[in-house]
Amino acid sequence: MSTTNSAASSVKERADLALNDEFLRNAVRFTTERLRGGKKKAADEHGNWDEWRERGRQIRLHTIAHLDYYLNLFADNARANGVHVHFADTSADAVKIALAIAKRKSAKSVVKSKSMVTEELHLNHALESIGIEAIESDLGEYIIQLAGETPSHIIIPAIHKNRYQIADLLSKEAGETLPPDTSILAGFVRKKLREKFLETEIGMTGCNFAIAETGSMVLFENEGNARMVTTVPKTQITLMGMERIIPSWTDLEVMATLLPRSATGQKLTVYMSGITGPRREHDADGPEEMHIIIVDNGRSLQLGDPEFQELLNCIRCGACLNACPVYRHIGGHAYGGTYSGPIGAVLTPALKKNVAEWDDIANASSLCGACYEACPVKIPLHDMLVSLRRRKVESGHGNKLEAVGMKGFSAVMGSSSRFKGMLKLGKIGQKLVVQSGEIRTKLGPLKGWNSYRVTPSLPKKSFRDGWETLEAELRQGLKELDPEVRQRMEAIVKERKSGGGHEHG
Repeated sequence: MSTTNSAASSVKERADLALNDEFLRNAVRFTTERLRGGKKKAADEHGNWDEWRERGRQIRLHTIAHLDYYLNLFADNARANGVHVHFADTSADAVKIALAIAKRKSAKSVVKSKSMVTEELHLNHALESIGIEAIESDLGEYIIQLAGETPSHIIIPAIHKNRYQIADLLSKEAGETLPPDTSILAGFVRKKLREKFLETEIGMTGCNFAIAETGSMVLFENEGNARMVTTVPKTQITLMGMERIIPSWTDLEVMATLLPRSATGQKLTVYMSGITGPRREHDADGPEEMHIIIVDNGRSLQLGDPEFQELLNCIRCGACLNACPVYRHIGGHAYGGTYSGPIGAVLTPALKKNVAEWDDIANASSLCGACYEACPVKIPLHDMLVSLRRRKVESGHGNKLEAVGMKGFSAVMGSSSRFKGMLKLGKIGQKLVVQSGEIRTKLGPLKGWNSYRVTPSLPKKSFRDGWETLEAELRQGLKELDPEVRQRMEAIVKERKSGGGHEHG
């Protein structure tokens, strides 16, 4: 799927490929519906969900508004704990720092826990380019690494594959045929990765949250692989987006309530690890040396932007993907970047300064607002998508034909006589393409819509056409009302017209 989609130049072309892949559509729909149902159940059982969402939103708003303060506080406290803290302005800077550490340690391999930031930086390819093996230890990430693909979902990278496809991939790796039994497949991966954990020089992780007050980093996971990555190798490198910060451990309680419920419907993740510096003298395990690379890579461009600063509030739960009707039909690879779904449709253009190559992603949305309703910190992604579309037009990247069409639409809708005239012309013109009350032609602007559904024909008599008759019937009905009732209704209408009170509602 990934390789096919990568050859497509636009989100529309990639979406067309996905829409014709019935297996992918069924797999993505099945899993997202299960996750969405789990989230709803967990939120309902928890109670006061919207109050917790608002609390989470306020924590994120406060943190991002004072991001420089909390980043400096975190860096100072982390360094006091013995951590080497690096700031990377660009993806190239972050990769350069990580590679320099690996070279200095003469590393032959790096074992990684799940990290969207390293995917964003294409760090695996960079490591491999200098002869260092990068091994994904998250089961889903390991599967797509074997497949040569990128993640299709923020929290479930291999959402688009079933156990039979996975068995084929792992059988090639094992050199023998493995049955499509999930316990056997997981057992093979577990045995394979244990050897890698013991051999590797460097463990690499992402970061769910960084705690400013103590300089700690927190990882959420369900498999235990991240805990292995952070305890067995002698050197640990953590890559974190600069916005992953929160002020205190008290704030983590709110995030630890919101994130797992929103992501998978769990009350808590199986493992939540808080790491405060490298191994101390009497510690039983942990890295001897720890590095944290704080990545900007376009994030600071959103600071001070009233339309997009809230984008940095995201806690990467994936709930917006599960709720999005577009994502559920086309999957993650159709978005063409590291991040998919509604958050990807906004984040990718924002990080890239909305350059022309990413403009079309903002159109991959129905603007239904389901993403906002699902978001645990209330990010108005649907509003941001509208803003991106507006900026696209204002920057000169808009579709010329669309611009002409909108001007025509404005002219027609600005005049009742022109609107009536167009309706009459439409009723006449549609006779050429209407069959059994439906328009199925795939010409012009109808091509995209009618490729997957049909357009109803214009009715012989519209609501507007019948309004005069309907209004006369209503007036007659009003006359036949009980005089006292009619008098009260007329008084209410009169009061509303004069701008009076609303006590009659």
